[in-house]
Amino acid sequence: MSFSLVPDRLFESYAAVTPAFLRRAGVTLLLSDLDFTLAPKSVRKPDRALRAWLGEMKAAGIQVMIVSNNRSGSRVMEFCAGLGILYQGHAGKPSTRGLKAAMARAGTDRTHTAMLGDKLLTDMLAANRAGVLALMVEPLGGAVTPWQKVLHALQRPFKALCRRRQRN
Repeated sequence: MSFSLVPDRLFESYAAVTPAFLRRAGVTLLLSDLDFTLAPKSVRKPDRALRAWLGEMKAAGIQVMIVSNNRSGSRVMEFCAGLGILYQGHAGKPSTRGLKAAMARAGTDRTHTAMLGDKLLTDMLAANRAGVLALMVEPLGGAVTPWQKVLHALQRPFKALCRRRQRN
């Protein structure tokens, strides 16, 4: 598939990704990164707003599954406990291995799948390589470390290209 870093769509946050948008795109499975996409890395439990958003997705018939590169499954398992959603740990993004395993578990294919994430070099590259709809959000909690600030700066031109494409 494509080696593109450019997302298909850019959103301010996960909350801006609506069930109506996903349904129009034919998406029945939304794969999502966890850290900085659904919650800042320091947040150990989902908040009320995320629970409500997940409820809206479920009510619309859209399955949400976490696909995470976390080295320790405990972070993802702790966060997902009680949410009623599956997760695919050790995804190895930008490899497509984790995305393909998640799609197989959900019993769907790439034409009905989207990947939501905050990083070009992992989430968006994996989505594009897997041939799924690549949805990018601004990182929750923002760039904290110097390395994160560099990564955010490097992402700007790709985000700008996505925004131009969205306007056309």
